[in-house]
Amino acid sequence: QVQLVDSGGGLVQAGGSLRLSCAASGRAFSTYAIGWFRQAPGKERDFVAAISWNGGNTYYADSVKGRFTISRDNAKNTVYLQVTSLKPEDTAVYYCAATQYGSSRMNLAPSYDYWGQGTQVTVSS
Repeated sequence: QVQLVDSGGGLVQAGGSLRLSCAASGRAFSTYAIGWFRQAPGKERDFVAAISWNGGNTYYADSVKGRFTISRDNAKNTVYLQVTSLKPEDTAVYYCAATQYGSSRMNLAPSYDYWGQGTQVTVSS
């Protein structure tokens, strides 16, 4: 089992950047694939990015490719999401999630077993 804590959100102007963190506690963090999802008010939770358990594979939603970068530091039990060139439509609560060993459908929320509490990202125009 793993517990996740999201942080790093905030209010930023369009074009700005943030680094979101997903800190994990529990055993065997390095065996978990991690995904980031986001949910805007009144909308469904959407896939943003994911990284395999060993960091060898990364996946991105088309809407964030080239602007967001996911990475992990297994020594620190932390996954990062560097978000740049932010747009107002990126405004949402961002959640990290974990699934042990990964999944063939890393872009789907039901593939994940554990979730963080979320961190708010607000982009002003």
